[in-house]
Amino acid sequence: IERVAVQTVVEATMESIKKSIIDGEPVYLRGFGSFIIKHRAQKAARNITQKTTMTIPAHDIPAFKPAKCFVD
Repeated sequence: IERVAVQTVVEATMESIKKSIIDGEPVYLRGFGSFIIKHRAQKAARNITQKTTMTIPAHDIPAFKPAKCFVD
């Protein structure tokens, strides 16, 4: 298999996963793991240079959860 063909397939797969995650849909790859969206709650943080407290709003982040065979 040519390197260019493999690169094209991998890039198309990653774009598909990215598009699904943006739409809020988890992606399950059997025997490998899951790409999911995790919700982060609002929290307070400190700006140490200005010595002030700031609020970080709640937000969603993409995450990867490996399959059980990788965890064991």
